Amino acid sequence: MPLHKASAKTLIFITLLCFATQASSTDTLQQGNSLNSSSQLVSANKLFTLGFHTPQNSNNSYLAVWYTNGSYPNYPLWIGNRENPIPPNSNPILTMGPAGNLTITHVRGESFEVYSGGVIRNNLSATLLDSGNFVVSEMGSILFQSFDYPTDTLLPGMKLGFNRRTGRNWTISSWFNETNPAKGAFTMEWDSSAGKLLIRRRGVIYWTSGEMRDYRLRGFSVRAFENIDSPDVFNLNYNFTNVTNGDEEYFTYTLLNAPMTPDERKVVSGWRLDYNGDVRDTVRPMAIAMASVCYGFKPESSVISAGCETWEQPKCRNERQTFEYRAGVFSMEEIVYDSNSSLGPSDCRETCWDDCLCVGYSHELVSEGCVHWRGRNVEFVQSLDGVTNSNRIYVLQTAPSGKGMKKHVKIVLGVLSAVVVLVSGLALFIVRKIQKGKKEEELHKLLTLEGYTGDNGGGKSSDLRLFTYSSIQSATKNFSSDNKLGQGGFGPVYKGKTSEGKDIAVKLLSRQSGQGLLEFKTELILISKLQHVNLVKLVGFCVHGDDKMIIYDYMPNKSLDFFLFSPSGKEQLDWQKRFNIIEGIAQGLLYLHKYSRLKIIHRDLKPSNILLDENMNPKISDFGLARIFKQDISEANTNRRVGTYGYMAPEYAMQGIFSVKSDVYSFGVLILEIVSGRKNNSFHEIEGPLSLVEYAWELWRKDFALEFVDRTLRNSCIIDQLQRCIHIALLCVENHAVDRPTIEDIISLLKNEVNLPMPNSPAFITRNVIENVEKTMPEKLSSNELTLSEVAGR
Repeated sequence: MPLHKASAKTLIFITLLCFATQASSTDTLQQGNSLNSSSQLVSANKLFTLGFHTPQNSNNSYLAVWYTNGSYPNYPLWIGNRENPIPPNSNPILTMGPAGNLTITHVRGESFEVYSGGVIRNNLSATLLDSGNFVVSEMGSILFQSFDYPTDTLLPGMKLGFNRRTGRNWTISSWFNETNPAKGAFTMEWDSSAGKLLIRRRGVIYWTSGEMRDYRLRGFSVRAFENIDSPDVFNLNYNFTNVTNGDEEYFTYTLLNAPMTPDERKVVSGWRLDYNGDVRDTVRPMAIAMASVCYGFKPESSVISAGCETWEQPKCRNERQTFEYRAGVFSMEEIVYDSNSSLGPSDCRETCWDDCLCVGYSHELVSEGCVHWRGRNVEFVQSLDGVTNSNRIYVLQTAPSGKGMKKHVKIVLGVLSAVVVLVSGLALFIVRKIQKGKKEEELHKLLTLEGYTGDNGGGKSSDLRLFTYSSIQSATKNFSSDNKLGQGGFGPVYKGKTSEGKDIAVKLLSRQSGQGLLEFKTELILISKLQHVNLVKLVGFCVHGDDKMIIYDYMPNKSLDFFLFSPSGKEQLDWQKRFNIIEGIAQGLLYLHKYSRLKIIHRDLKPSNILLDENMNPKISDFGLARIFKQDISEANTNRRVGTYGYMAPEYAMQGIFSVKSDVYSFGVLILEIVSGRKNNSFHEIEGPLSLVEYAWELWRKDFALEFVDRTLRNSCIIDQLQRCIHIALLCVENHAVDRPTIEDIISLLKNEVNLPMPNSPAFITRNVIENVEKTMPEKLSSNELTLSEVAGR
C-alpha cells in the first residue's frame, strides 16, 4: 500500500483536532471530516467497523476494519498502516482532505497518507461497505478501495491475482508475529497458470491447493472442528471463481449459504493467513490450509498434510520428530541468542529444525529475534504448573516407536524389512542413476547448447552467463510479490538486481506451463545468437532442479500493452512514438527473417511481447515458441499450433502452415492495435464486427478510415503517415499468405518509397456491419494541413 510520509507539526495537529468535524457511528466520512480514537465508521448493516485498533498484547494502534459483532474474533481484517504503527498515547486522527486523501496524524510522530488523492475534487466520500471494503468514491466512481490492498485476511469478494492494466498484485501476507501486523514470512497468492492457490514462505512454495474446476478446488481437504467431519466441508461452504480476461487474472470466493436479507445474515467469513502459515476461516470452525505442518516430514493425517510441498530434509531428522509447545527448562544446554529483528516465529522454527544440535527454540522470550537451545543428551524438565509458566518453549520431541512386540516377531520383521529396504534401495538406486544420467546429459546439452541443428552447426555461446539459484533468490528478494512484473503464458516475471547492481528481469518458467527443455533451449539458443537494437538482450539463465529461469535486461517501461490499452498509458504514446515503435518492430522482424545467421519465425508477436526501454524503443521478446528455418526453406507444417488466438494467420490457425508471412499477419494486427489503441479481441461482447481487423476493413471500404484512429492522437498525428499505416496493416492481414508483403516490402512502404497496392479482403471477415459513420476527426490538422478528402483505399 502506498504510504507517503509528510511532516507533522504540532500546530497542524491542533488545528485538525479543533476544527475537523468528527464522524461517529456512521458508515461514511465526508471531505473535511475526521475520525479520532474514540469515533468509528460502522457499515450500513452493522457488519463491519472501521477505527483505530490496538491488537491484544500490544501498545501500538492501527487504522483497521473488524467485525462489529463482538462474538466474532476481535482482530483486524484489514489494516491501513501495518508498517507504520502509531505509538501509545498519540491521539491519532484520520482526516479526509480536499483531494480525497486519507491522512493519519498524531502527536508523537510524522503524519502519513493511507491514500493520496492527488487532484482536488468535489463530492468525494469514504464509505465502509457491508462487504468490509473501505472505498473512496466520487459520484459512484471508486478512486481507492481497501480490497486492492489486502493485509492478512481474504474476505468474500476480495481478489488474489494480478491486474495487467495497473500492474497490481493481489496477495495476502501474514503478520510478523501474533502482536505485530507488519508483513511476515508467509504469503498466499493465486497461480493462474496452474489454477491453484499457493502459500509461500520467504518466496519458497510451502503449500498448494488442488486444481480448480467447476467452481471447486480438486484434491483439497480441510481440517474441520466442532463435529464438522465432512472431508469436503470446505467445498460445501464456499463458491470459488477464477476470472481471466484482458485486464485481470484472479481468484475470489463467495459463501454458498449466505442469507439473502440483512436481518438473516448471521454468518460471515474471512480467510486469515496467520504467522505460522496456517489459513483459517475467522468465523467458521475449520482450518483451510495448514502450512505450519509442512516444515518437516508430512504428518500421517492426510487431511492437514494435503498440499504440502516436499524438499530435502536434514539427515538428522526423522518423521517421528516435531516441536511441542511446553513449559519448563533445559539442563546442560547451550543457549544461542539471535537478535536479528527480521526473524519471525517461522524463521526460528526453521533454523532449529535445520540445526542437528538444536533441541528447542522460542521467539517469545526476547523482544526481537530468536532463542535456540543446543546440545547432546539434553533433558527437558517439565514445569509443574504446565503451560501457565512464563518460560514457554517449543521443544523438539520424538514420538516413541511401537512397544510390546514380541522379540522374535521383531527379529523376523527386522530381517524382512532389511531385505525389502535393501532390494528397494538397490532398485531405486539403479532407477535414479539412469534418471540422473539422462538429466545430466540433458543439462549438459543445455549448458553447452549441443544438439542444435541450425545452419551454423551449433556449438557453445560464449556470451551466456549461468546464474546460481542463490544469486537469483538474492536478486529478486526470494521472488517477492513486490518484485513481480507480470504473469506470462509460461510463468511469472520478476524484477531483480544483481550483485553488480545491474537491473534484470527473471522469467521463471512454470512447471505447469508446458514449456519443457526444448522450448527453454530454443529461447536460449535464439536470443543468445541474436544481436539487434530491436530485440531483447539475454543476460543469462539458471537451472535449479525442475525450475528453469531466463534472465533478460530489465525494461523500465514494461511492455507495449501496458501503455496501449490503459487510458492513462495511451496518452503517453503520441503518434511519433507509436510510429517509431511500428518501425522498430519492423526492423526487428527484418533482422529475424533475413539478416540474422538464422531465419527465425517468432510465432507469438503481440503487444505483451514487445518490451519498451527507457527511451520507448521497442524490443521483441519471448522466443519460446519461435522456429528456426534454413535460409532456403520458405514454410513448414505442424500439428501443434501454438501462439495467441487473434494474432494467428488463417493458414496457421486452420492448417498448421507457418512461414515469415505468419509473422507479417501478426504484425498487421499489431499495427491496427497501435493505431486504434484497442485490443483485437475487444469486440467479442458487443454487436458489430468480431475483430479489430474486420472493423478496420469495413471503415476502410466506406472511406472512413480515420474513424479507426485512437482519439488521443488527434493533436499529434500526421494523417498521411497514419493512413499509410492502416493501409499497410490491411495488406499484412490479407487472407492468402502469398498476397501479403514481405517485411522488406513493409519497411519500404513505411518509408513511402513505393506505391501502395490496394488491399484485398482480409482473413476472418464474417459479415458487413459498419453503417454510415460521421467523420469526427478535425477537417484540418495544423501540423500538416492535410484534409480528410485525401483518405485513400476502397
